[in-house]
Amino acid sequence: MTANLQAAPSQDSSSRQALLISTIAFTVCFAVWTIFSIIGVRIKQELGLNETEFGLLVGTPILTGSLVRMVLGVWTDRYGGRLVYTMTMLAAAVATFLLAFAHTYEQMLVAALGVGLAGGSFAVGVAYVSRFFPARKQGTALGIFGVGNVGAAVTKFLAPLVLIAWGWQSVALIWAAALVVMAGVFWFMTSDDPVIRERRAGKAVTARSFWQEFAPLMNLQVWRFAFYYFFSFGAFVALSLWLPRYLIGVYGLGIATAGMIGAAYSIPASIFRAYGGVLSDRIGARTVLYWTFVVSAVATLVLSLPSADYVVRGISGPIPFHVEIGPLAFIAVACVLGFFMSLGKAAVYKHIPVYYPQSVGAVGGVVGMIGGLGGFILPIAFGALNDLTGVWSSCFMLLFVIVVSCLLWMHATIRRMERAAAVKPAPLTYAAE
Repeated sequence: MTANLQAAPSQDSSSRQALLISTIAFTVCFAVWTIFSIIGVRIKQELGLNETEFGLLVGTPILTGSLVRMVLGVWTDRYGGRLVYTMTMLAAAVATFLLAFAHTYEQMLVAALGVGLAGGSFAVGVAYVSRFFPARKQGTALGIFGVGNVGAAVTKFLAPLVLIAWGWQSVALIWAAALVVMAGVFWFMTSDDPVIRERRAGKAVTARSFWQEFAPLMNLQVWRFAFYYFFSFGAFVALSLWLPRYLIGVYGLGIATAGMIGAAYSIPASIFRAYGGVLSDRIGARTVLYWTFVVSAVATLVLSLPSADYVVRGISGPIPFHVEIGPLAFIAVACVLGFFMSLGKAAVYKHIPVYYPQSVGAVGGVVGMIGGLGGFILPIAFGALNDLTGVWSSCFMLLFVIVVSCLLWMHATIRRMERAAAVKPAPLTYAAE
């Protein structure tokens, strides 16, 4: 996209409508993308899957949704989000429909690959929405768009009710129908973005070659942002998928109750992403990320403490102690974790239009891809850790290591930038870091 169009303010009704419809569409897509967080529990029971197989099943859609993000982002830069978004939703709807007719584990894995296309919609939406707003408002706009993550809560609220009433196959059929309807709404109620309109009118520079779109990916900075997103978004998706299973296994809750509590985690982690965008515009994405990583490190450390019994040799004899995080305390800490993850997700994407205004699709796509891969890899890792250690809280031990690594890498980079700034004036975009 051109720098002039990127910076031009766009406050007309088409920009507001594009943001609104894109956010609703992303909500529907995210609900489909996380469908296995609920129906996967029933499928696990029916097929007798172990923890690792269950983790692979719920993570497979995340894999597809991650891998296609970079390509979909580039296609959006070249062909426009209106077309790419609509086609992505229709393709995902076909796969979700076919899922209802799968009977074996292998068939379900293949269908899950297609379901994952719904997750690729994020890269499309980021590239599409960002073109309607000037740089000073893109953090807020993309934060509002990211509220579509609440689709995970929609699935956790509604899917258990449909599953109990009519079976998991009905969940797949209804969610597929919702995608088809949303694709139609999106096509007829949105317009092409300003860059595409100008390009068709011959007033803008033609699109770069496909390979030139990927040139910014040579910068280590892009991959650092991607690692931040691996935690802030990837861990969010992983926990959205894993929490119902965790609550059932640790606290013995029913699937409906576990789904509702999982939604209580997902809702603040989604809705407050918009607030994270506003904060990033006001106080800087760097400050927001510092708060995200510090608080998340404390939260994951608390949640990683396993239930244990200790015996102290007292003066009058042994004194037993029992240490356990109760369900209410767990829910409270998990919601705090989700809230700060939501701020971090918005802060990461605040950086991208600032540093790479002409490559939002490619850079946003690869950052989203790595974040989405976190949502694929981590549930499998959670299941494998359960099988290997037999400790439920091992998943939070892993997240603690990841978030501390993010914090140390970011702090080391910022200190290096500060030392360089003391010798040479920093560029104008430095403050966004």
